[in-house]
Amino acid sequence: MNFKLSLVFSVVVSLSVLTSASEPKLKALIVDGQNNHGNWPQTTQMMKKYLQETELFNVDVATTKGSGTDESFKPDFKSYQVVVTNYNGAPWPEQTQKSFVSYLKNGGGLVVVHAANNSFGNWKEYNEIIGLGGWGGRNEKSGPYVYYNDQGKVVRDSSKGRGGHHGPQHPFAVVTRDAEHPITKGMPKSWLHEKDELYDYLRGPANNMKILATAYASKEKGGSGRHEPMLMTITYEKGRIFHTPMGHGNYSQECVGFIASLQRGAEWASTGKVTQKIPTDFPTLDKVSKRLFKK
Repeated sequence: MNFKLSLVFSVVVSLSVLTSASEPKLKALIVDGQNNHGNWPQTTQMMKKYLQETELFNVDVATTKGSGTDESFKPDFKSYQVVVTNYNGAPWPEQTQKSFVSYLKNGGGLVVVHAANNSFGNWKEYNEIIGLGGWGGRNEKSGPYVYYNDQGKVVRDSSKGRGGHHGPQHPFAVVTRDAEHPITKGMPKSWLHEKDELYDYLRGPANNMKILATAYASKEKGGSGRHEPMLMTITYEKGRIFHTPMGHGNYSQECVGFIASLQRGAEWASTGKVTQKIPTDFPTLDKVSKRLFKK
């Protein structure tokens, strides 16, 4: 090969590598439209941007009608590697529910954020998929309370009582319980999360569920006095689910800990691995770290 041809070949190969490296590899779908949190349109846009910033995802949004069961809501779930649910409202159409369950059984990914675990209290498969939930009529028939005790052991508590509660919003420490999981690998042992609702008394089937991180719901802050799950994974047949109860306010979702957990959780749910590095501005034990959201 002469010099000119060699140079052209090298340029073409280099451009090809750069192009393929910059092209998003994964398709993500955020579902929203109803939520008891009035800021859901903003948090959807925040999460969309966070996923796009990884350069790993193309992101679409599917929005239901504002109230009641939306019979026209029929996303093509199987066209996506991961679905992010920012939805808490009326049941989806029966065919959409079946399509969603089939998508996960066949290896789809799901990310459950904050009030999305309040949804569909009477939908058996959904409760199995998300592991734990709150409100929506959940009680001891939904499954046990699951939390860490002070001795660092996981407790499955079948006591009677409603599922779902939180005290006043406040910053709280998130404690890594599984430092080897791809989502949490490299995170500090403990880091300070921005003001948020600290969900406690969540309950559900919790089958095939791993608790990656917890937060202590202090009784002084109106909480359970337990170490409650804050980052979880669930496997549902071939499907991978990442679940975080964090993310109530726009300010909560500006926390770099939330952002990185969402990004890493979405990649893991999509592929089973995480290629992203822990950001250098990740929170520390005694300092919240935020990125003010700008469209």
